[in-house]
Amino acid sequence: MNNLAQPHSERRSPLPPTRTAPQPADAAVTGGAQQAGRKSTEPSKNGKQRDAFFDNAKYLAIVLVAMGHSWEPLRDGSRSAAALYITVYAFHMPAFIIISGYFSRSFDMRKDRLQRLITGVAVPYILFEVAYTLFKRYADNDPGYDFSLLDPWYLTWFLIALFIWRLTTPIWKVVRWPVPLALAIAVLASVSPNIGNDLDLQRVLQFLPFFVIGLNLKPEHFLIVRNKRARILAVPVFASALVFAYWAAPRMNAAWFYHRDAAQELAAPWWSGAVMTLAMFGCSLVLVACFFAWIPGRTMWCTALGAGTLYGYLLHGFLAKGSRFWGWYDDWDWIHTPWGAIVLTLFAGALITVLCTPPVQRMFRWAMEPKMAWAFKKDPAEAARHRK
Repeated sequence: MNNLAQPHSERRSPLPPTRTAPQPADAAVTGGAQQAGRKSTEPSKNGKQRDAFFDNAKYLAIVLVAMGHSWEPLRDGSRSAAALYITVYAFHMPAFIIISGYFSRSFDMRKDRLQRLITGVAVPYILFEVAYTLFKRYADNDPGYDFSLLDPWYLTWFLIALFIWRLTTPIWKVVRWPVPLALAIAVLASVSPNIGNDLDLQRVLQFLPFFVIGLNLKPEHFLIVRNKRARILAVPVFASALVFAYWAAPRMNAAWFYHRDAAQELAAPWWSGAVMTLAMFGCSLVLVACFFAWIPGRTMWCTALGAGTLYGYLLHGFLAKGSRFWGWYDDWDWIHTPWGAIVLTLFAGALITVLCTPPVQRMFRWAMEPKMAWAFKKDPAEAARHRK
């Protein structure tokens, strides 16, 4: 009755409540804030609690990425380097992608999350694709190398893959058997050479099962491997993997671990694509579980660096590729000695660590996490709330 007695201009519907700030769309690579079994030790930028386990895992995974890139030119002259390279490539990107999927569980088509996906993933992809193209033109003396947003070069494939995976998240939430379906898609991609290079779809599809697994994981699932027994069991498993990699290094094409080609493109029979996809999927899951078993759950000196892994990932690529363009591995013979390989490994770990630090994050935030409020329509309800 009181409402009806008020003038029409005063009987407006109440404004919707202010939304809680969402988790960044690229939280898996720039910082995540959800817990997994252990109480968090550090607040995130948006007020949510962080779990040191995931920050530690992201940092150590990105260190392995940099080390793996430093070992690549050493494989021909060192069977040990080739074995380490194969072992690391079997699980470091699957681990990173599983974490990406885990922190994408809340993604939907809500406006603020779509905006964050654009500013935190799509815009960095465009900027770094342009930057890498210019770098290749001049550092590699290849002025004819063309710009192409449809053909990611080097490290930018992960950004376009993450963009596509996130957009398909609602689908994986409604299908009955998401992981088997994603694995079937990966198998079909591995025997389909006509997919082509557009958007690096081979990698997008072949790595898809790991993202979908992450979407379906819950905090209690990580507790299965976060115990002393799992850490002990991980030792012989990794040792066996290294022994097998040492045997397989001269016999196996390492390109299988890149997941960027169909079997026929690797000069293998079509059916081997299905066999290798399933076999490597199983091996990768086992090694990822062992990797997670060794990740400390407490806050350490490197925990804060987990929020800057995307920075380290994209920035270290210039030096990784530049070392090939400028012939460092050919000019410096000492790198190919055992002590040289150790020094190179330590340098790669130190470099990626520096690139993940807060000063570097502040320096390149304009490219990695731009605000871009000017690019999006304002929320009418929010504008009305401010007027009131």
